[in-house]
Amino acid sequence: MSEFDWRSPEAYQHAIKSGEMADFAWESLRRSSNYRASYRENRSQMTSEFRRRWGICFRP
Repeated sequence: MSEFDWRSPEAYQHAIKSGEMADFAWESLRRSSNYRASYRENRSQMTSEFRRRWGICFRP
């Protein structure tokens, strides 16, 4: 996944033009208060239920 500074208007415009789908998916998920709460509850053990709920695929 590429790195974008989402706080910078210039970088954000660049991201919109050249960003990857995974970048936008992650940013949307990262901003979700429901996801953040769920992550805090499950961060010690990422269960298949958690991954299914949020559509997350962890790769080595």
